[in-house]
Amino acid sequence: MSSSSSSSPIWLLTLQKLHFFTRMRRFLIQQKTARKSYSQSNDIDSSKGINDGDKVMERDDDPLVLQKSVKRLHFGSWEEKEMAAEEIERLAKKDVKTRMLMAELGVVHVLVSMVVSEVVGRRRAAARALIELANGTYRNKALMVEAGIFSKLPKNIDALDESSRHECVELLLSLSTLANTQFPLPSILNILPFVVTILESSGSSIETKESCLGTLYNLSAVLDNVVPLVSNGLVHTLLKLSSMKQFSEKSLATLGRLVVTLTGKKAMEDSPLVPESLVEILTWEDKPKCQELCAYILMVLAHQSSAQREKMTKLGIVHVLLGVALLGSPLAQKRALKLLQWFKDEGQSKVGPHSGPQAGRIVMGSPINPSQAQEGKKLMKNLVKQSLYKNLEMITRRANAARDSSNLKALVISTSSKSLPY
Repeated sequence: MSSSSSSSPIWLLTLQKLHFFTRMRRFLIQQKTARKSYSQSNDIDSSKGINDGDKVMERDDDPLVLQKSVKRLHFGSWEEKEMAAEEIERLAKKDVKTRMLMAELGVVHVLVSMVVSEVVGRRRAAARALIELANGTYRNKALMVEAGIFSKLPKNIDALDESSRHECVELLLSLSTLANTQFPLPSILNILPFVVTILESSGSSIETKESCLGTLYNLSAVLDNVVPLVSNGLVHTLLKLSSMKQFSEKSLATLGRLVVTLTGKKAMEDSPLVPESLVEILTWEDKPKCQELCAYILMVLAHQSSAQREKMTKLGIVHVLLGVALLGSPLAQKRALKLLQWFKDEGQSKVGPHSGPQAGRIVMGSPINPSQAQEGKKLMKNLVKQSLYKNLEMITRRANAARDSSNLKALVISTSSKSLPY
């Protein structure tokens, strides 16, 4: 028995053991019934007797191993707890039913308490076991959150090796899926500094950072989490990562959720990386999903903001949008054309700070003669159509001659827009 348990009252230990052995007895009865059914089914085909016998022995051993592991985890020394956690990790990989049974036997709270251990092996064994127990089980994840796993993560990531970082982040990614359910998550302020520090660390692997981005994307689905996410400098961090192609898609997906809120949009407008970095991402022909997400964010920023549209115009966004409208995915084309329409309207008349997608606008100074107005509209449509066809023909011809993506990118940016009516 561990030293931590020796200080507890005898009646409390007795009660804990009574509950434990009651649950274990019920489990062994269930396993005995399952083994009997399994053995009878194996007797049908005697040609596989040796292999089936090995399987039965393995199946017979698992309940005994589980019984010993759970007992050691509750009442053993720290060394025994660590070995028990390793066995629980192995057994938890079997199926969801086994994972749910382990939670009923009270292993979750003990493993969560081990995550704060200063002993690396003990901490990692507990984290790996929790990852397996959380796999596909809503109830187990809820138990971990209720046990305070968010507040028990290591505070100093510099003291963690890469494997330990990855295991902690992988566990957080699994638990963050609860944000899409009705389960009330506690304050995420405990984990945000941990996640952001890993994202900004040069020593973290790509896989670890991707898990962090997945965690943030899940958390951003909850409106109450927007303010904590923004206040921890997440917007600036995501904007920097969005310029790296290996992280861009997941970063832009989270930014797309934040930008539709007033807090998130304000943070993006105040960032020195906006809109320059987003306009650059629009030129990535080999990343159509990034183009779609980026165009969406630019639409939200440009809507009802003449200042943002002016910044985008100075960066040459019209040239870039033209290339996306001609060569992008269907969704990217649709969004690029919408943005082009706004910039076209911006060039035709003086618009106020609330311009953007509006349901009709009265243009002052229209021609008096209706026939002249109609003729002018037809002329404008013909000019737009001729300009699009001309640029499409130029881009297609040069793209076929030089398929290199960098050449195509330069072509789109350098294409003259003098023939455009906006």
